[in-house]
Amino acid sequence: MNTETIGSWAGLVWNALNEAEALGTKQIKKITKLKDKELYAALGWLAREDKVNMIPSEEDPKELIVSLVQDK
Repeated sequence: MNTETIGSWAGLVWNALNEAEALGTKQIKKITKLKDKELYAALGWLAREDKVNMIPSEEDPKELIVSLVQDK
């Protein structure tokens, strides 16, 4: 796993989120076909760049709801 690969995964996640207001991690995995560790590496990348908001799901505390940060 290198930064180019993680950046590619982050692009997949960003594109999925750009099409929706917010998605759960299960939905993102289904759309992007990423595995758990790939998804969380991508979310880490996007979080480091301050591109995403993440909050725990009210229905399932093990799942995160992810949305893109709106332009300021």
